[in-house]
Amino acid sequence: MTPSNPAPAQTPGGALRAAVLGHPIGHSRSPLLHAAAYKALGVDIDYAAIDIQPEAASRFAARLRTEPGWVGVSVTMPMKDALVPFLDERSDRVRRLGALNTIVVRHTDHGVRLFGHNTDVDGIVHSIRAASPALTAPAVRRAAILGAGNTALAALEACADLGFSHVDLVVRNPERAAQTLLLAAELGLIAATVSAVEAAELLPRYGAVISTLPAHAADPLCVTLGLEADPGVGLTPASERPQGAGILAPGAVLLDVAYDPWPSALASAWERAGGTVVSGLEMLVYQGVEQVKLFSGVHDADWDHVTNVMCDAVGLSWP
Repeated sequence: MTPSNPAPAQTPGGALRAAVLGHPIGHSRSPLLHAAAYKALGVDIDYAAIDIQPEAASRFAARLRTEPGWVGVSVTMPMKDALVPFLDERSDRVRRLGALNTIVVRHTDHGVRLFGHNTDVDGIVHSIRAASPALTAPAVRRAAILGAGNTALAALEACADLGFSHVDLVVRNPERAAQTLLLAAELGLIAATVSAVEAAELLPRYGAVISTLPAHAADPLCVTLGLEADPGVGLTPASERPQGAGILAPGAVLLDVAYDPWPSALASAWERAGGTVVSGLEMLVYQGVEQVKLFSGVHDADWDHVTNVMCDAVGLSWP
């Protein structure tokens, strides 16, 4: 049951406030996205970027409870699991994943309570489906995830939601993927850890690949996976892309959660092989829409219009 949420006390200037937390945080596009959404909704919420590291998690949770005006925060690396111990309530998804990307500040009759959500899963699912509607029921039911961090956990749950049955975890150190393998079993997925060399052999069998690696970390994988990278060239329209020659499964999708710089070497190589590419910026928009709903408390709105406005704010075309 969702607790009651009376209007929070406002800041001296009269505005409510929210923020994105992480380190580094200067590159984040979340302030642009949220500002555009609240303007479209006619909601007065100031949204900032706050540079913070895990050792400050307890102190910041106390700020959310005591400072006026807070409605919520978006959470990025390295804070996605650091703030979990300081919550009052967690969504089922956060309990499964052990990681969050959203904290809603709820003002109840019994005081302030911090509620953890994870909208990264929504962002991955909606952005991939928007790019490839056929993945509503994928013909190729095997996928791969690059990396083993907190975003990889969200990617795994997204793969289950998208209808994949088998997920390979492409990691250098299989021990790092132990938690992810346990989650896969809970979600009813068949999962295994594989090396990049093994993933190269399996590449034609993947309906989707989700890279959760930081910017440039996936660049060396282009050669290992047998993809031809040309990072100096931008992405071409879908109608002009080559059809591939068996390197990728037909219609295979790559979501690269890193979006700065863009296109990444991996995205460029995937596109040159004839695959469909989804930017992490698109994922950011879709997960941000869910955060805006939670922070604003507005649910009866033209969300297609709001999504379009958010895309415009960061230079994305909306399908």
